[in-house]
Amino acid sequence: MKKFQQRISTFASRPFAIPLVLLVVTLFAYGLSFWRLGFYWDDQPISWIRYELGTAATTKYFSDSRPVWAWLYQLTGFILPANPAVWQLFAMFWRWAGVAVFYAVTARLLPNRKETAFFLSLFVLLYPGFNQQWVSYVYSHFFIVLFFLLISFHLMLRGKTIPAMIFSALHLLMFEYFFLLEAMRPVALFVSLRDEPLTLRERVVKTFKAWIPYLGVIVFVLLYRSLVYSHPGFGYSLTEEVARAPIETITQLVQHVLTSLWSAAIGAWIQIFQFPNPIVNGLRTSALYIAVVLIVGACAFALSRFNENGSTNAKRESLWLIALGAIMLLLGGVPYWVTNLPVTLGFPANRALLSFMFGACFFLIGLIQLLPARAKYFVAVLIVALSAGRQFLWSVDYLRDWESQKNLFWQMVWRAPALQPDTLVLMNENLEFSADNSISAAVNWIYDSNPSADHIKYALFYPVNRLGGSLPSLDPHMPVAYNYTAGKFHGNTSDALAFYYAPPFCLRLLDPDLDSNNRFISDFSLMRQASALSNPQRILREPVSAPPAFYGIESSHGWCYYFQKAELARQFGDWDEVNRLAEDAFGLNEHFNNPVELFVFIEGYAHADKWDDAIQLSKEAHRVSKSYVDPLLCKLWKRIEVETPSSEERDDALKEIFELTDCNP
Repeated sequence: MKKFQQRISTFASRPFAIPLVLLVVTLFAYGLSFWRLGFYWDDQPISWIRYELGTAATTKYFSDSRPVWAWLYQLTGFILPANPAVWQLFAMFWRWAGVAVFYAVTARLLPNRKETAFFLSLFVLLYPGFNQQWVSYVYSHFFIVLFFLLISFHLMLRGKTIPAMIFSALHLLMFEYFFLLEAMRPVALFVSLRDEPLTLRERVVKTFKAWIPYLGVIVFVLLYRSLVYSHPGFGYSLTEEVARAPIETITQLVQHVLTSLWSAAIGAWIQIFQFPNPIVNGLRTSALYIAVVLIVGACAFALSRFNENGSTNAKRESLWLIALGAIMLLLGGVPYWVTNLPVTLGFPANRALLSFMFGACFFLIGLIQLLPARAKYFVAVLIVALSAGRQFLWSVDYLRDWESQKNLFWQMVWRAPALQPDTLVLMNENLEFSADNSISAAVNWIYDSNPSADHIKYALFYPVNRLGGSLPSLDPHMPVAYNYTAGKFHGNTSDALAFYYAPPFCLRLLDPDLDSNNRFISDFSLMRQASALSNPQRILREPVSAPPAFYGIESSHGWCYYFQKAELARQFGDWDEVNRLAEDAFGLNEHFNNPVELFVFIEGYAHADKWDDAIQLSKEAHRVSKSYVDPLLCKLWKRIEVETPSSEERDDALKEIFELTDCNP
C-alpha cells in the first residue's frame, strides 16, 4: 500500500499530472458519446448563419449585441467544419483548458493546500448547475472567453503584465457573463503577497499598484461600451421599476436574489443525487453511469492526499474560502438581478449559473474543509463522482434528443421533398434542447440550396410560443415576418404547413379536414387550430432536398418511411403508388403507433376498389380507441364517399363503417 501511495505521490508531483487527470475526468463526464451528438439550441441558427449565410451575416447577427465576440466566431468558423463531433471536442478542450489554468492559479494562491485547489478545479469542471456543455458551437466560445479571463490571472501572477492585460481586455470586450469577476483580481494579487515580509499597509499599496494596469483596462472597456458600443439591453430598468413601484420591485428583487443563490449554491449540487433508473434509462446507460462514477471517484480519491501540508489555521482558511465564495456568488448575480433575467436550474435558463459557478464551488469547498479529515475526503470525492455521473446522464438526454431531431427531419424530407419559398412551418413543441428558432434554421439548411441573408425563405414556429407575437393569429391571409437578425423571413399564414411530431408516432402533416378535432393532438400545442392552415400545395416533388451531412446517413426505411411516402403519393393522387407502398409497409415487422397512420392506406385501398382491405384497416384503427378514432374515421369515409365512384361494394362498405362508428351519413 505504501508503494502505491508513493507512486501516486510521485505521479501527482509531476507538472502534467493534474491537467491529465482533469482531461480524463472531462472525457468521462462529457465525451463518451461525443461523435454521436449534434447541434442544439442556439448552435443551429448561429452555425447556419456562419456556414450558410457567410461572414457578413455573422457580423450583422452580433452587431447589436456582442460585435467583438463576432470576430471569434468568424475565426473558429473559418478553422472548423460544420461537424458537431468536431465542435463537441472543441468545447470539451476549452472547458478542460480553462479548468487546468484555474488549477494553476489556485495552486499558486494556495501553495500549501494543493488538494483544495485540485478539488476546486474538479468542482468547477463538473459543476452541475450548468447542463449545457453539449450545446457545443455556442458554449465553446463561452469557454474560450472564460479561458481568456483565467489565463490573464495566471499571467498576472507570473508577472507577465502586458499579455495579462491583453487577455483581460479580450475577455471584457467579448462577453459580459464573467465581467464582475474582474473584481477578484486585486484579491488574487493581495493573496499572492502573503509570504512577503510586508506590513498590511505595504501589502495593500503594492496590491493597488499592481492592479492599476488592469484597472486601466476596465476603464477602457467601460468607455468603449458606453461611447462606441452599448448593449441594447433587455427592456427592464431596475431604477425605473423602483421609482414606479418601490415595494413590489424590492420584494421581487429580494426573492430573485434568494432563489438565485439557492439554485446556484445549493440546488445545483442537490441534482447530483438524481440516479438512473434501469427501467427508464436502460441497463447500458445505468451501467455506464456506475462506471463513470467509480472511475472519476477513484481518480479524485487517489490524488486527494498528495503533497498536502497541514495548517494550523485550517478553520480560518475555510472561512476565507466561504467568504470568497459568497462574494463571488453576489458578483455573479448582479447582472441578472438588475435586469430581472431568470436564474433557474431548468434549461435553458441555467446558462446564467455559469456566472455563479466559481462562487458556488469556493463556497462548497470551504464548507467541506470544516469537516473532520475523513469525512472531508469522503464528501469531496462523493460530490465529484456523482457530479460526473450527473453530467454523463445529461449527455444521454442530449443524445436522445439529437436522435429525435434527426428522425424528425428525415421524416419531413420524405414527406416534403421540396418546399416553395416563403413557406411557414407550424409545429408542436417537441424537442427538449431546441427551440423553434433553432430548428427553423435547420429547415432553411435543408430546403434552401442557395441561401442568402437578403431573402430567408423559411421559418418554423411553435404556435404555443409565437401566437400573438411573430405569429399574429391562426387566421388565414395574415402576413408573418420574423427577424433572424442576420436577415428576415416574410410569409403568410395561408402559405403554411402544419406538422405534428410526437414520437413514437410518425411525423404527420396535419389534414385540415380531419385534424381540427383530432384528440391524439395535444390541446396545449394549438396544433388542432393550426391544422386549418395546413396547405399541402406548398410541397413540391422536385427538386429533392436532404438534411445536411451532420444529420448522418438516411434513417432506416421502416414504417414511418412508407407512411410518409404514401402520404406524399396521396397528395398528388398517385393511388397506385399508395397501394404499392402499403404492400411494403405491411410486410414489415414494425407496426403503426398511431391509428391515424392507417388512414392513408385506407384511402388507397378505397381508391383501388379494395373495399374489404379498407374495412379491415378501419376496424383495426377503431379497436385502438373508439372515442378518439371513430369521429376521424367518419370524416375520412365521408371524403372517400365524395371522391370515389358509386358502386354496390362501395355503398356496402360505407354503410358498414358508418354503423361501426355511429356516423351520420
